[in-house]
Amino acid sequence: MVDVGVQAPNDGVLAQDFVRFAVESGVLRFGEFKTKAGRMSPYFFNAGLFDDGAKLGRLAEFYAKALLASRIEFDMIFGPAYKGIPLAATVAVELARLGRNVPFAYNRKEAKDHGEGGTLVGAPLKGRVLIVDDVMSAGTAARESIALIKAAGATPHAVAIALDRQEKATENGVDVEHSAVQYVRNQLGMQVCAIAKLADLLLYLSKNGGAEMRVHHERVFAYRQKYGVTEG
Repeated sequence: MVDVGVQAPNDGVLAQDFVRFAVESGVLRFGEFKTKAGRMSPYFFNAGLFDDGAKLGRLAEFYAKALLASRIEFDMIFGPAYKGIPLAATVAVELARLGRNVPFAYNRKEAKDHGEGGTLVGAPLKGRVLIVDDVMSAGTAARESIALIKAAGATPHAVAIALDRQEKATENGVDVEHSAVQYVRNQLGMQVCAIAKLADLLLYLSKNGGAEMRVHHERVFAYRQKYGVTEG
């Protein structure tokens, strides 16, 4: 499979602005948090806390700018239930505001047995589809979305996420040497656009001084040393 790479803005400014925004919004928090893989992480990113119009609008702006900078080509947007639904809608709105109008769709967790029925809502899935989600931990949500998109006769082409944790995925409870993002990119052949990566968070913590930030940097860096994957 061809390694199509992780597409992202190359000047780093957008990523740093996004990390600052996530920290100041309380979406990116520091402490001790248990991940899906059972690890104790020194930081936690919860996109569900982008919980008002201003925050969600700003988040959509970051997604849209990152996507336009990435030059990834796509024909429509798909938002997997549930967090992906408002993301897909607001990113579509922001892209249209910036001159790139594309249709969007999303899925229901359970099929509707009345009205239009089915599990898909919005524009018909067709062409090259961009999946928009918050983070990618195990790649499970991405694989489910890919199956839905293929079943509709469309092409799952790329994934956009807010934060790439750059850490080892787990398979059957065992750490593997690749991340979920690398799996989607290298094994499934899909492009991935991340607004920011763990490396960007570490850079932010190193540049924004103070004893508290230094402690956070040490803990996040130690976590990356233990669970991080090689970039690329």
